[in-house]
Amino acid sequence: MDKTYLIAADTGGTFTDVVAFDSSSGRISYGKALTSYSNLADGALEGLEYADVDLGRGYLFKHGTTHVINAFIQRNGARTALVTTKGFSDLLEIRRGNRPVPFSLRYRRDPVLVARDLRFDVDERIDAKGNVVVPLHEGDLQALGDRLAGLGVEAVAVAFLNAYVNAEHEQRAVNILRKRLPNAYITSGSALSREWYEYERTSTAAANAYVGPQMRRYVGMFDARLKQRAFNGTFYMMGSNGGVLSTDRSIAEPIALVESGPVGGCIGAARYAAELRIDNVIAFDMGGTTAKCALVMNAQFDVQPLYYVGGYDHGFPIRTPVIDIVEVGAGGGSIARIDNGGDFTVGPQSAGSEPGPVAFGRGGVEPTVTDANLVLGRIGTGKFMGGRLTLDVERARQAIATRIAEPLGFGNADGVDVAAQGILDLANVAMTNAIKEISIERGYDVREFALFVFGGSGPLFGTQLARALSIPRVVVPPHPGNFSCLGMLLAPIRVDLARTVVGEVSADTLREAEVVFGELEAEARSTLARECGSVATSGERSLEMRYRGQKHSVQIRIGRGATVETILTKFDENYSSRYGHVNADCAVEIVGVRLFMEGDVARPGLESFGSSSQVANPTPSSKRVVYFPRPFERVETEVWDRSSLPVGFKISGPAIIEEYSSTTVLLPGDVAEIGRLGEILISCDLS
Repeated sequence: MDKTYLIAADTGGTFTDVVAFDSSSGRISYGKALTSYSNLADGALEGLEYADVDLGRGYLFKHGTTHVINAFIQRNGARTALVTTKGFSDLLEIRRGNRPVPFSLRYRRDPVLVARDLRFDVDERIDAKGNVVVPLHEGDLQALGDRLAGLGVEAVAVAFLNAYVNAEHEQRAVNILRKRLPNAYITSGSALSREWYEYERTSTAAANAYVGPQMRRYVGMFDARLKQRAFNGTFYMMGSNGGVLSTDRSIAEPIALVESGPVGGCIGAARYAAELRIDNVIAFDMGGTTAKCALVMNAQFDVQPLYYVGGYDHGFPIRTPVIDIVEVGAGGGSIARIDNGGDFTVGPQSAGSEPGPVAFGRGGVEPTVTDANLVLGRIGTGKFMGGRLTLDVERARQAIATRIAEPLGFGNADGVDVAAQGILDLANVAMTNAIKEISIERGYDVREFALFVFGGSGPLFGTQLARALSIPRVVVPPHPGNFSCLGMLLAPIRVDLARTVVGEVSADTLREAEVVFGELEAEARSTLARECGSVATSGERSLEMRYRGQKHSVQIRIGRGATVETILTKFDENYSSRYGHVNADCAVEIVGVRLFMEGDVARPGLESFGSSSQVANPTPSSKRVVYFPRPFERVETEVWDRSSLPVGFKISGPAIIEEYSSTTVLLPGDVAEIGRLGEILISCDLS
């Protein structure tokens, strides 16, 4: 049997999406199913069945999941122990000693992942230059291993001081503990990060151990379920850095999957931006549970080395490369309610897929954003998920009436419409603020960007968000509800590496950095060849730099042979763009070097994603009455089937464009045109 299918699956909080590309015919198949929390593989398999994909013909399977981030948020990870250098067992609790929210009297950070009675220290010490000061006492570790076995520990994190420069003690400790605890998941800080931030390295090791046993079971289970369906190709997990990881590396470094789901859409947005020659794009993904946004500039997205689980104010850091994404609890399943103080709120709580929005008829009683869109006529009752999930508009209307409209005093004839629009407006405010955070608050003029919207709910809000932010253009890619999966099909294999190199910018420091870059490149090439059988096709170097005395640094992309002058010029440009000034009299130093390398895997071209209609003069499939915020009334609106629209066809708003995985709303005054790749290009009326 010929192996012709390239497959991707994205498991979200509400829906599981799948896409399969048949390389022999160029055909792309799509599937969507409600996420099954009892067994996350079920949703993917159900979607593949709907898409009529024969797994036996699959040669590559890429999978993105929210499993890791959900384990952190829900605090349902493994019973984890932490082993540190003597005197440093409370490092997780002390953290950085700062107070991100200084004026809140009730401020509390999220609890640490490892309880105090499961944090241990051992005698050992390596100095900042890598010299052994106190040898590792192996007898103490053997005794500790026996003690941990008696405590029922499932995972152990080892994080010693200065192991970033000399990992000998950590590696020996891991080997000893693995012999004493053969069934436990054991990891170390130096295996995950070779940088000098001891708190962040310790936090990273603890987090990796905390989710390690779950991910080992999850990856093994998913792989086994695929093999039961005759899939014997290569199985990859989607990494947070924008590349795919082998199953072995996913099990060894599960924290690299912390934002595994959302990154696919960023990859796809970058490819489309390059093909459409749009310099600046805001990639906006709104699904059933959350909304995410990222900047794509010159067809590149930023990958940050530090990620805060639960946010900077209350959460904890992990040092792992993550695409720079801002996330907010606003999705189709976000719940609207009147709280105990009488305030009208939307999210961040979500109805998810179990029970889901009220209109799903699966037991939900609290109205959601999806219910509001349905009541206002923006979503049709018979086209959702290709008609497989019937939506109950009357049940949604009743829920909004009794739980929102009437308590707020809107008991008149159009009160439900006003309340439903209020739900959308509150969700819109939350999402607008997220876009501002990643653009305006970083010194960018949001009006110079195009808004690239996807996810099942993204095109419903695209033009409303654009008007709120004065963004003139919105782009809706083909199959937006499955677009993160499409992005995964385009994902390369990627390895990110970093080392600490400290010194004022000078010829000597650059020579030292060049040696380290050479070592990292050799390691990256070896990893690509060993894990994936891939040859490096591209890569990029960058430096972490700062003014002497500062804590925070900025990343500067550099090419081979960069000089002191070019590096300082780039630093000034980057720093000025971000902070509005430069300090000409202050010394600039390098504090780290970073490298990523990519290896190619089979992936389709963008022209495969769009299927343009050959109908010369399409007509609307139907009409329905839709409520719009301007002129705050219901308007009879044409409804178009996206698959019937040819390249170059134009539609003026108000209008609704429906397809299998999503619905696009054109507000009055908007004009949409079908582009050459099947995308919808919307010019927004900003008057």
